[in-house]
Amino acid sequence: MNIKQFTQQHREEWNNLEQLISTLQKNNRSRTGSQHIHEFHRTYQKVAQHLSYSQTNFPSADVTFYLNGLVAKAHNLLYRDQLSSWKQIKYFFSTKFVHLLFDQWKFVLVAMLLFTLGAIGSFFAVMQDELSLYTVLPAELAKAFDPTQVGAAEGTVNAPVMSAEIMVNNIQVAILAFAGGITFGLLTVYILIYNGIIIGAIAALFWHYGNSYEFWAYIVPHGIVELTAIFIAGGAGLLMGYRLFAPGDYSRAYQLKENAKRSVQLLLGTIPLFVIAGVIEGYITPAGISLEAKYAIALITTVGLILYALIGKALILKREQSNQS
Repeated sequence: MNIKQFTQQHREEWNNLEQLISTLQKNNRSRTGSQHIHEFHRTYQKVAQHLSYSQTNFPSADVTFYLNGLVAKAHNLLYRDQLSSWKQIKYFFSTKFVHLLFDQWKFVLVAMLLFTLGAIGSFFAVMQDELSLYTVLPAELAKAFDPTQVGAAEGTVNAPVMSAEIMVNNIQVAILAFAGGITFGLLTVYILIYNGIIIGAIAALFWHYGNSYEFWAYIVPHGIVELTAIFIAGGAGLLMGYRLFAPGDYSRAYQLKENAKRSVQLLLGTIPLFVIAGVIEGYITPAGISLEAKYAIALITTVGLILYALIGKALILKREQSNQS
């Protein structure tokens, strides 16, 4: 690409950033809608990439000096009046994360469907033949479950240690599902299907022994939150993989940089969910309470997640309406 083609292709985005800088300089940030702020962030990141490209290929050209000044103005505006750390965290989890989640909901849905596909397939395989468990799962994992001893460890586990171990394990799975995006999403697909296979096969094993009600009572209290977080992390990996597979008008390297940032934010947003799931699995799941109470906790977590998403969406709409007025 020569300098003329480069300028013609991106001039509109540079003009857009100049207009956004002017708008944000005139208006107080608290009075500026989230749509403008999100657009400013996205455009600033794109133009910063253009500057990097221009510095590499046209180091002495006027366009490079122009972009350097434009990016510097945007950077100064971005960090001129940064919010306090607490307000930044509050904004991220109340608005930014939910905004990203609704933007990428299709990838999260695909992640859930892949997991479900693996779970349904293994469930019916083991349901038809219990010995298929040893075909579907590694032998050591298959032997680790005893359907006749469900709930036997109630009250005997070291809850803090168990909670910490579970959190670390789940976060590792999420990171792998996210990082799998760099393999064009193939590793992410494998992780989602494989984890679904594990759950489906074990569920079928307990079904054979007539302990499905008990089994799910020990799974769903933490599982609702835990699986939601894994689906979001998996969706982040699938998003990155899709952009690498179909980069559109930009290079794969550029798409990787851009979508990795967005995917990392989705991954970071799941950390509180994993903490909540770990606490429930470490303290409540093994507790000596009734099965009905465990199902009630699962219902509470489901309602809580729905309310969180709805409240976050309402805040986004409120900001957008404020901006329009």
